[in-house]
Amino acid sequence: MAHDHHNHDHQHGDHQHGDHQHGDHQHGDHQHGGHQHGNPRDRELKAIFRYLKIAPRMWRSEVNDAVVDLIDPRPGETVIDIGAGMGPGVMRAAASGAEVLAIDPTPFMRTVMNGRRWFSRRRKSIRVLDGAVEALPAGDHQVHALWSVNTMHHWSSVADGAVEIARVLAPGGRIVLVDEDFSDPRHPNSEEWHKRHGEDSHHGFSMVDASEMGDLMTGAGLVDVVAEQRDMAGRPVIAVTASGAN
Repeated sequence: MAHDHHNHDHQHGDHQHGDHQHGDHQHGDHQHGGHQHGNPRDRELKAIFRYLKIAPRMWRSEVNDAVVDLIDPRPGETVIDIGAGMGPGVMRAAASGAEVLAIDPTPFMRTVMNGRRWFSRRRKSIRVLDGAVEALPAGDHQVHALWSVNTMHHWSSVADGAVEIARVLAPGGRIVLVDEDFSDPRHPNSEEWHKRHGEDSHHGFSMVDASEMGDLMTGAGLVDVVAEQRDMAGRPVIAVTASGAN
């Protein structure tokens, strides 16, 4: 999810002087000529908090909660959240005592996730890593459980992703991959989705086909594959569950 914080319009209405710490304020970085207020780190943080105001569902998600509960991470396990975003699933999984690899290709999302990690009592159990499903930063058969929420439609190669998941998953490891089906009229955001995207696209990408996903996971060597449309946390979803081959 791209966020262009370089086109930063300096809005004095948003500038909270009450929170402005002059002790930390580097005047060498305060360039009035180009109106670059604060150093790049300050501008990035302001962009992040502005984004958080409009993205509450990415901070806490009932669907993420349901997926992590289904994955059932356990103390001592290594688990992966593919496309972790702002970390709603990561934080819930870390509370179990598992080591959580929060993987996301977007620098902005990793910055937010690192911020959440820093303030978490479980921060030593969370690693925030650059990566995507097509090239997961994990060793062969080292991951006990793996999940994703609302990322399958972003995968550049679903076939490569299936092979990579099979590579990192330990024997008997658990997989839950879920995309909300915004095209379903029962979804609370369906009307808004149809206005923005029409019938044939999903956030600008092709809708995930459950049957195709199931075939690719089976072809990659995973077992107990179930790919279906179902309800989760009161929302229609496309869900794929599977296990690593023993």
